Amino acid sequence: MEVAMVSTRASLLILILSLCSPYKFIQSPMDFGPLNLLPTTTTTASSDFGRILFHSPAAVLRPQSSGDISMLLSFLSGSSLSKVTVAARGAGHSIHGQAQALDGIVVEMRSLPAEIEFHRGGEGQVSYADVSGGVMWIELLEQSLKLGLAPRSWTDYLYLTVGGTLSNAGISGQTFKHGPQISNVLQLEVVTGRGEIVKCSPSKDADLFNAVLGGLGQFGIITRARILLQEAPQKVTWVRAFYDDFSIFTRDQELLVSIPDLVDYVEGFIVLNEQSLHSSSIAFPASVDFNPDFGTKNSPKIYYCIEFAVHDYQRKNTNVHHVVEVISRQMSHMVSQLYSVEVSYFDFLNRVRMEEMSLRSVGLWEVHHPWLNMFVPKAGVADFRDLLMDNISPDSFEGLILIYPLLRDKWDTNTSVVIPDSSGSTDRVMYVVGILRSANPEPEDGCSHHCLQELLRRHRRIADTAGARLGAKQYLGHHPTRAGWHQHFARRWERFAERKARFDPLRILGPGQGIFPRTQDADAAAYGS
Repeated sequence: MEVAMVSTRASLLILILSLCSPYKFIQSPMDFGPLNLLPTTTTTASSDFGRILFHSPAAVLRPQSSGDISMLLSFLSGSSLSKVTVAARGAGHSIHGQAQALDGIVVEMRSLPAEIEFHRGGEGQVSYADVSGGVMWIELLEQSLKLGLAPRSWTDYLYLTVGGTLSNAGISGQTFKHGPQISNVLQLEVVTGRGEIVKCSPSKDADLFNAVLGGLGQFGIITRARILLQEAPQKVTWVRAFYDDFSIFTRDQELLVSIPDLVDYVEGFIVLNEQSLHSSSIAFPASVDFNPDFGTKNSPKIYYCIEFAVHDYQRKNTNVHHVVEVISRQMSHMVSQLYSVEVSYFDFLNRVRMEEMSLRSVGLWEVHHPWLNMFVPKAGVADFRDLLMDNISPDSFEGLILIYPLLRDKWDTNTSVVIPDSSGSTDRVMYVVGILRSANPEPEDGCSHHCLQELLRRHRRIADTAGARLGAKQYLGHHPTRAGWHQHFARRWERFAERKARFDPLRILGPGQGIFPRTQDADAAAYGS
């Protein structure tokens, strides 16, 4: 065993020297003993869902255990010769290269064994699942449903890794009720930037626990998580209602999130044109007789849709259809424009997969996705809507614009995630707005490089203006400058930087975020020289 470890460390030293050299002489897989560390041979590790940035790493680690990741990071953190950075990559669903590592090492988290262990609590006790960080949420759902259990909080798209979403926040229509996914974690196993394997929780190594949740991969790599579970409903009644007035739309959304004892899920979206109406209806298995007048290019008419859901546990003395009727009577949607359908819980949670398969079938999934997600204070949501309309063309917009309310008190401010400051306001409500645009470069009249850059500039203008005027914050943020990150974290920057200095002093982790560029001065400071 000791001989093997010495051999591995010697091989790692060779790797470090080669990565630091201007001449990349690794051309074929090298023997790193127990480490499955290979040079880049495919484009997978240099691309992501955004298809905007393509930064090739020098090598890819396919770990078989937390120990493999620990060995790599321990070696890098102990070497003053190395400027190598490391990024953890889950499902590759980032937009702006956040999980890339230019000339560094990408850790393919999906290579970890897909381990899921369940604990069903007795009366008055919680149920939970211990899950590998590389497991996808769809896999956890499939396995937990066999036991009649499921996580409480989700993302809309389930083909994402547990470690990946916990490094950001993880939000969907259940967030108003149960908080983001990071509020539904009991314990983590983390490999820090120093290479230490640490089990942490709210009561043990709490600072690391809070730092990593929503920490954008800056402090450690999540290799295991204990996820809180609840009883899973058998069916869901899924409801959609249409609006032609934004203020009534948001008022009804806020009504729905104020009755969590009745409502289990609330989202909404803007209906800009026929394409957005069609694409948003692919997964909704009910006949929708909504044929609005979208106006003209110079005078567009904009519509809005609320969707909410009520869980059906199919118990005696419970009438879900009556519950939906009670709720809908309090709403002020357009006349005769409310539709409902009963679906299985699995199909409801996996609804975006149907949209994905439809887009894949016509070659529109693997295209540019210049997305922008913002958290917006309630007081500024109408102004944000106006800002958005000033910067897009409703008739030609391709994609979806989500907008729905969240509740501030469901977010733990000890974690690293950033939401808008309350600024003395008593409003519990804030909004998330997701501009989920697609840009296909393929047709002759498709979105060229110039077109893509213009879309990115518009989104940057929206983000900067909303931040300065409305106090909005980016979710899944991308800031091209260090000053931009300072503004993003604002008064939380000092705490974020102090955590970085503690858990990843050499700034090895998360280079794709661009928050802490690795420099010689930073290394010298970390070594105390």
